Amino acid sequence: MRRVSRIAVAGVATAALAVTVSACGSSSTSSKGGGESKGIGLAYDVGGKGDQSFNDAAYAGLQKAEKEFKIGGRDIEPQDGESDADKVQRLETLAKQGYNPIIGVGYSYAPAVKEVAAKYPKVTFGIIDDDTIKAKNVADMVFHEEQSSYLAGVTAARTTKKNHIGFIGGVDIPLIHKFEAGFVQGAQSVNPKIKIEKQYLTETAQEGGFSSPDKGENAANGQIDAGADVVYHAAGLSGQGVIKAAAEHKVWAIGVDSDQYEQSALAKYKDSILTSALKNVEGAVYDLAKSVIKDKKPLTGEIRGSLDNGGVGLADTNPTFQGDAGLQAALKKAEDGIKSGSIQVKTS
Repeated sequence: MRRVSRIAVAGVATAALAVTVSACGSSSTSSKGGGESKGIGLAYDVGGKGDQSFNDAAYAGLQKAEKEFKIGGRDIEPQDGESDADKVQRLETLAKQGYNPIIGVGYSYAPAVKEVAAKYPKVTFGIIDDDTIKAKNVADMVFHEEQSSYLAGVTAARTTKKNHIGFIGGVDIPLIHKFEAGFVQGAQSVNPKIKIEKQYLTETAQEGGFSSPDKGENAANGQIDAGADVVYHAAGLSGQGVIKAAAEHKVWAIGVDSDQYEQSALAKYKDSILTSALKNVEGAVYDLAKSVIKDKKPLTGEIRGSLDNGGVGLADTNPTFQGDAGLQAALKKAEDGIKSGSIQVKTS
């Protein structure tokens, strides 16, 4: 299978995706903005830069846009226990400094993006993993995570030697339920009787479900001790602990969001990372920046990445994954079925 590439925005244009023309952002304190963009503003979700997953993918999009469009950028880390008011202040600071577009990396930014976007109507805002804002100057960048997770489930079910696999979600929320639902359905399409361990690390993000490698490691150790020999995580920074546990037990891990086999911080574990369910956050960030800075036609409305438009997929960098002809044939069949609609992937 081909690695996921940059989202083809034209391929996801729908009635819900309204492409509008607006002026670039301002470096003044005016609430309306105006003037030339200073560059991209990026506000990270819990876990921050260095998670080798979700946030790092957003940063890669910022870097690509900076280089290609010869612009600046500013990325800001989250704080422990921060409130929506803290997020509002962070976004307002970026707007006042003239950054445009400004992107909240994660669903937790929804209240802040909605509030600040209303104050700065000439600045384009983006939010990743939330589709509830629906404002004229906001791009709701979301994904069919269940589709890539279905392929991860097919991979796990065809790779396990024990007919026993595991799923670890960072936080027990609807977004992560999509990963679990797709994974379970994909695995059961191969073997309806396969045993699947399932665990969420925390009930809320504030408890560290996306930012605690030790929690991920402990959960993975438990699932592996129970018999799972392939473990898939959707847990952000906590997933590093899942991958560590898999490597120590010499079983397979399946990563998420970024190609974790290629991440330098995980290099010593890479031989245990079979593949990763990719979510092209990098492409979403880049495309929004391009629409504002180069095209002068900011993207707004819902923009949803899927298998069909390259917004989600599986990484194919591990030679073991690449070389399994039977697995590749099964994945091709599954991918074709999802694209044609003959396979309807559940989201819960």
